[in-house]
Amino acid sequence: MFSCVTLSVMSKSLLLATLLFAARAFAQAAPAPVALQSHQVNPDNTITFRYPAPSAKTVEVAVDAYLKPLPMTKGADGVWSLTTPVLPPEIYQYRFIEDGVTKLDPFNADTVKNLVSLSDMMLLPAHPPAPWQLTDIPHGQVNHILYTTHIAKNLPENQEGYVVYTPPGYDPKHKGGYPVLYLLHGWSDTQDAWIANGRANYILDSLLSSGKVVPMIVVMPEGYGDMNFVTNGWSVWSDPQQIVGNLQLYSQMLLTEIIPAVEAEYNVAPGRDNRAIAGLSMGGLESLTIGLNHPEEFAYVGGMSAAIFGAKGHNADAFERLIPHADAKTANLKLLWVACGKTDGLFADNQDFEAWVKTKGFRPVTVETEGAHTWLTWRPNLLDLAPLLFHNN
Repeated sequence: MFSCVTLSVMSKSLLLATLLFAARAFAQAAPAPVALQSHQVNPDNTITFRYPAPSAKTVEVAVDAYLKPLPMTKGADGVWSLTTPVLPPEIYQYRFIEDGVTKLDPFNADTVKNLVSLSDMMLLPAHPPAPWQLTDIPHGQVNHILYTTHIAKNLPENQEGYVVYTPPGYDPKHKGGYPVLYLLHGWSDTQDAWIANGRANYILDSLLSSGKVVPMIVVMPEGYGDMNFVTNGWSVWSDPQQIVGNLQLYSQMLLTEIIPAVEAEYNVAPGRDNRAIAGLSMGGLESLTIGLNHPEEFAYVGGMSAAIFGAKGHNADAFERLIPHADAKTANLKLLWVACGKTDGLFADNQDFEAWVKTKGFRPVTVETEGAHTWLTWRPNLLDLAPLLFHNN
């Protein structure tokens, strides 16, 4: 979801792998010096970016740590460069902009998995390692599941997918089973986003290793009830009918297909008290609306930078249309958790939503950080949320 640059509308049958290969080929069209260090981490926690473009008139680097692209300087050798100010250890997304055209880094194979934007990733490591870094601790397993959906629309051969994380030492015969967090991605992302970009498995491994969370299963479904909701581009967010249509289909798919399939295949603890739903951006809209519309299914509900602005407007009427029967006493949630960065374009919408749910008797836990609409906000969000789940069961 980092500052998406919309590409041409994809064919409905076009797979993500094809798009990524095409994007990489496009980015590597111009040959460059083999020895170039395109993204160099310096000892003082600055990053030097380099990009070869001898004939370019302007080159910028867009880094998700900054709200605007940073102008680069051209050297005598035709290589453009820029060194950032000191940055905190994190996983950063970036891309180059050559004469107004977005380009991937031809020297970085770590490409962000996203359906409509071009970006690469790089790690500025922490010492000791941050929870999203690979470390020598017990690790859970990540499994990719593919099934035939009878609800979602415009998918190739009606094939839908979800990713399942099981904790280290997962025991299919463990007495009582494991609680489950349904963790939803944002618009233009895929089912892999929380693993590939968010490093959710490493975060959960780290929290489990330090005893901060209950061992849980995490299910990360593909987020579209109608695949056209992403292939039609940004304009869908100006169309309340498409927003609500996608929500309704996705809700049906999650409740009647994915949850039953997960509970048939994995050792899941029964009942709403052992089920949580949370998500970012579009996934935050989905998690808040599904969770509050179906409190009989979820006792824990969370949104991160939720795109919760309803039918063209962040006002009480829009929220009433999305969640017509919201009532704290009826819902009896163990947790309603709403987080958003203060420099996120959705910050005001989330504040309005928080005010609205309070009129319904809810007392949401609110988290306001300095972050924007990026993974730099959402990884720490997961670190904050996961320890609040399932401890009282």
